[in-house]
Amino acid sequence: MELNTIHPAVGSNKKKRRIGRGPGSGKGGTSTRGHKGAKSRSGYKTKIGFEGGQMPLQRRLPKFGFKNINRVEYKAINLSDLETLAAARNLEKIGLAELRAAGFISSAQPVKILAKGAVTRAIAVEANAFSQAAQKAIEAAGGSIAKV
Repeated sequence: MELNTIHPAVGSNKKKRRIGRGPGSGKGGTSTRGHKGAKSRSGYKTKIGFEGGQMPLQRRLPKFGFKNINRVEYKAINLSDLETLAAARNLEKIGLAELRAAGFISSAQPVKILAKGAVTRAIAVEANAFSQAAQKAIEAAGGSIAKV
């Protein structure tokens, strides 16, 4: 094999369309842009969402809803998760540090304990919020709760 015998695969190299190179090329004159109008001019760019003067879709659709800027987004943790964590690590007290170490929450997330599942052992639970059912279930099992 020599350098002068190497050729690209058939169809792999395509020649670029050369527009505006005279009438003989078939792509001269208007350079495939048609006659007149904003689209034929240099520097033409449409605005995002522009529909040719028709009322744009984002303005036709009704606006609704409300975003509360003071909303606190809690990470929900169920009683079943607490039970398995306490059993696996033999814990009597579960707080934010234990949940963080187990990978349930990131550092800045507030935690709310929910009542899905059951607690069979007495656990002292420390979290930012509790559902009423979860609070009753923890206390019924002999545990205690503490809001941080």
